Amino acid sequence: MTTTTPILLVEDDRLLNRLLAGELKRMGFAVTSVHCWRDGHAHLAQHEPALIVADVQLPDANTLDLLPGLTRDYPVIVLTAFGTVQGAVAAMKAGARQYLTKPVDPDELELEVKRVLQHTAMSRDQQFCKERLRPSGGMVGTSAAMAELQRLIDAVAHSEATVLIQGESGVGKELVAHAIHERSPRAARNFVAVDCCTLQEKLFESELFGHEKGAFTGADRQKPGLIEAAQGGTLFLDEIGEIEPIIQAKLLRVLESGEYRRLGGIKDLQANVRIVAATNRNLAQMSRDGKFRSDLYYRLSAFTLRIPPLRERLQDIPALVGHFLAHHNFSRRLNKRLSPSALRLLMAYGFPGNIRELRNMVERAIIVGGGSEEIRPEHFSFEALGEQPGQFSMGFQHEPTLEEIERRYLELLVAKYAGHRGQIAAILGVSERSIYRLLEKHGFKGEG
Repeated sequence: MTTTTPILLVEDDRLLNRLLAGELKRMGFAVTSVHCWRDGHAHLAQHEPALIVADVQLPDANTLDLLPGLTRDYPVIVLTAFGTVQGAVAAMKAGARQYLTKPVDPDELELEVKRVLQHTAMSRDQQFCKERLRPSGGMVGTSAAMAELQRLIDAVAHSEATVLIQGESGVGKELVAHAIHERSPRAARNFVAVDCCTLQEKLFESELFGHEKGAFTGADRQKPGLIEAAQGGTLFLDEIGEIEPIIQAKLLRVLESGEYRRLGGIKDLQANVRIVAATNRNLAQMSRDGKFRSDLYYRLSAFTLRIPPLRERLQDIPALVGHFLAHHNFSRRLNKRLSPSALRLLMAYGFPGNIRELRNMVERAIIVGGGSEEIRPEHFSFEALGEQPGQFSMGFQHEPTLEEIERRYLELLVAKYAGHRGQIAAILGVSERSIYRLLEKHGFKGEG
């Protein structure tokens, strides 16, 4: 989806109007040109340009008198045939972003138009950054699944394609969305994340699209939405399968035409955003069941990324744990490390909560371990991991042999009981001598 920045040109000199409109179009802008304030005002009633370029002396108005009302909503560049210091000062005091004297030099016009638009965008971004923190952290892992995911992110990042990220809760869908943004041409602008399952329909519509003054009880002023906060950047819609049908229809319009309206508004606004959506639900099935618009699903799934659950890439656990420990060690001036037996315990667990669960487990183990520099199996709790005592997730990604099952189960018991042969023997109902032979057979000699 691509959009062209809209500019309103108000100039009563028809020849100059045509010349300036041609120059602005040559620069790549979408220009609406009128010859009087009446027509300009009518245009603003239906549209919202990114910039107004207006002559000071119009047949039916003096632009300097209009500036205080205009500049609350739009940046304005004024043009005049009578360039004086006093006139420039008056225009700037009234709120104009720039003051150009006729005849306007095309190069100067281009420079000032781009400068004003860039300054406006930066001001909007700075305001957004004051209100929200960008997500931190990076994607960690060296498994084949992660390597393929990274390859696909690189492939799609430089396009403008809408991306649908699929994956279970806790796998890191927002991190993938952020990686797409950071590797795209939009990286210098805002990444705006929207949680689609936390707000009621009316509140969600207002948050996403913004609202006009008086749109509903309590709307005492105009409020831009998150689409406007993301202008030029990326809008991330997390758990998009939860949005209501009326929002689905309005979002479809954004994807198809690049246009939307604020709640209670009558102006069509341009959405220059790249949309990345995520879900842990089966949208294809939901669309077949009539629970999600099929046309919206097809628009969203132009490029689909599946993030594998952690149980399908257990080999990434050491790198992930190292990443979490490094963060805590740095921020808290600690020197925590994971023991080999504790790592084997984690590698044997199924992780239904995925990376989020692993991170929480590591944080808890750091606290439980107290002053100990080494995190050991006893610092983890099976109840905390979501398993009942005596229940184990073997974590195989294939149909294992009996020997593989034997070794994995023994590995889990060694980790849980810190290699204590007597306890392991009691669990398995064999002698300690038999356990010794099993440990030796599977390379656990010296454990416990």
